[in-house]
Amino acid sequence: MNNNPFSLEGKVVVVTGGTGVLGKSFVSAIAQAGGKVAILGRKEDVAKNRAAEINASGGQAIGVAADVLDEQSMIQAKEIILKEFGKIDALVNGAGGNMPGAVVEPGADIFKLDIPALQQVLNLNLFGSVIPTQVFGPDIVSTGNGVIVNISSMSAQRVITKVLGYSMAKTAIDSYTKWFSVELANRYGDAIRMNAIAPGFFLTEQNRDLLTNPDGTYKERGNLVVKQTPFKRFGKAEELEGALVWLLSDASKFVTGTVVNVDGGFAVFGGV
Repeated sequence: MNNNPFSLEGKVVVVTGGTGVLGKSFVSAIAQAGGKVAILGRKEDVAKNRAAEINASGGQAIGVAADVLDEQSMIQAKEIILKEFGKIDALVNGAGGNMPGAVVEPGADIFKLDIPALQQVLNLNLFGSVIPTQVFGPDIVSTGNGVIVNISSMSAQRVITKVLGYSMAKTAIDSYTKWFSVELANRYGDAIRMNAIAPGFFLTEQNRDLLTNPDGTYKERGNLVVKQTPFKRFGKAEELEGALVWLLSDASKFVTGTVVNVDGGFAVFGGV
């Protein structure tokens, strides 16, 4: 019996978007905390390679090709995970991202927005969390001590220029997290919790070109971000791990409907 409340020993955790930059950190943290991890992503080779690395270092992981916007794909992934691990204790809705068409440049006509691109980004970031929750939720509830963690953003709390689609989607994630956590509690008591992590600025595939030059120096936008962050730097992916493991573990059993900022002080700083 492990008496460490932060341990994930014996827990099976599904991570969507497990093939991304932040996803890599998520799956590594879960494995290090003793959890069994199912790495879901559209890049099957990356998912399987990451699982192989965890298995080689003494952990337990599987990589599964899956699309969060395809309910049938999620159901098939669930069947594979249940066959391998026998249960599912937690879900990290890590899939998300932005696309160029949903970025509104300063000189653009604000009444000629790319509606299909905005809808696509809203779909990926919002329904890419709702659909996996629908599919995995019943199994997570059945453990009697389940957890779902969504990924929010600073753009849900502060106006960040250019990223309109992403901002709308992540604002919706905050609302969904709060609403759904209450309704889960109304139906299942404390058998399942839902929270979110709101990362500050971390360099990922989606934002690297917006924030940095090819040589790694900051663009004007990158400099503005650092100026607005009291710690005066970008976050490192591993700096999200503590909050994630805490929310997945029994150490946060009385926490639900909460958005945890991991942002170097970005959200609270007035810029003056």
